[in-house]
Amino acid sequence: MILDNSLPLLGERSSDDALAFDEMAWAKPQFPREAVNSAGGVLVSHLKDQERIWTPEDFDNWDHALEIINNWRASHGYPLNTFQVNLRTSARRFDTSALIAQRTKRLSSIASKLQRFPTMKLSQMQDIGGCRAVLRSVSLAQQLATYYLKESGIKHPRASVDDYVSQPKDSGYRGIHLVYRYFSDKKAKENYNGLKIEMQIRSRFQHAWATAVETVGTFVQQALKSSIGQEEWLRFFALMGSAIAMRERQPLIPDTPTNRRELIQELRRYATTLDVAKRLRGYGEAMRTIKQQSAKQLKAHYYLLELDAQRTEVTVTGYKLGELTQATDKYLEVERAARDRPGADAVLVSVESLTSLERAYPNYFADTTVFVLLMQQALAERRGLAFLGGFGAKRAPRSDTVG
Repeated sequence: MILDNSLPLLGERSSDDALAFDEMAWAKPQFPREAVNSAGGVLVSHLKDQERIWTPEDFDNWDHALEIINNWRASHGYPLNTFQVNLRTSARRFDTSALIAQRTKRLSSIASKLQRFPTMKLSQMQDIGGCRAVLRSVSLAQQLATYYLKESGIKHPRASVDDYVSQPKDSGYRGIHLVYRYFSDKKAKENYNGLKIEMQIRSRFQHAWATAVETVGTFVQQALKSSIGQEEWLRFFALMGSAIAMRERQPLIPDTPTNRRELIQELRRYATTLDVAKRLRGYGEAMRTIKQQSAKQLKAHYYLLELDAQRTEVTVTGYKLGELTQATDKYLEVERAARDRPGADAVLVSVESLTSLERAYPNYFADTTVFVLLMQQALAERRGLAFLGGFGAKRAPRSDTVG
């Protein structure tokens, strides 16, 4: 895949691009929240009962529900871009190499979350629109989060804060989530008021862990990131979460060994049983075949990633700044088709360039290089030697030198 390093950053566009951006017809909510919640209910009920023979009315209800959900999802585009630009500027106060990306939530992820939390309404879901900053180290990530909480003066009301670094999830997931409700006093933007946007702040090591979980989950067709799937894989990732937390000198994952030697021994057992390194390398090798569809990707602002895990293929389609409507329509079309193809998935994202696309969404390219390196370094410990130290003459790289 040819990657272009010359694409200007979002927010550093030409005057023509800036004009197109200002005049873009951003999607706006077209349906009341009651209809959005009802559509979410249709989505879940149809997915639960796929064995039933559908009637023409079922198909009509399904299509109408998807129309509502797609509009609700697309309506987060303007607030999401606003937060992403702010996050990029803020993150680079602390780390000039910070990786910034944004995405709207996949249909499959929306359905899965509604199934896991039966009392949740679709209009209440806080991460329909999400942006992420990946910084060199956990210290820099924490500094950025503190800046938002205490110094930034951001005008949008904060809805929630989840610090999964100081209090990691049982799955092994670690990161900091800040959720805000968009607010503008401008008449033209009041339609977006109240829409929630989630900002995720991670270190590179935490991002490597999350990437590996999604990669394995895709290929074994299990929702490991939601703690659903084979117990051996779930335990392995919990243990690896603690190994990385130990390296970053942060709290460990609940119900994992606090003794370093015991942790590594159990981790080694699962890594060997599951043949983790070989399998992850195999996924990566299989995904080398990348389809690149057109030269317009070189100046794209949005990218639709289509993953076919069975055919080990990723298709990347670029869309220019004024083509967001076409992109969201195609996104829904691809998701509909993916329902009947195990291992198929799609996501619509925005990053600064094709160069950063694979870095921001490595799970779509099965790139778990950093994760495998972290695992190998953990398993190379002898007699409980410090994880941050060297293994013989070879020192483990710092978090600001990997990835």
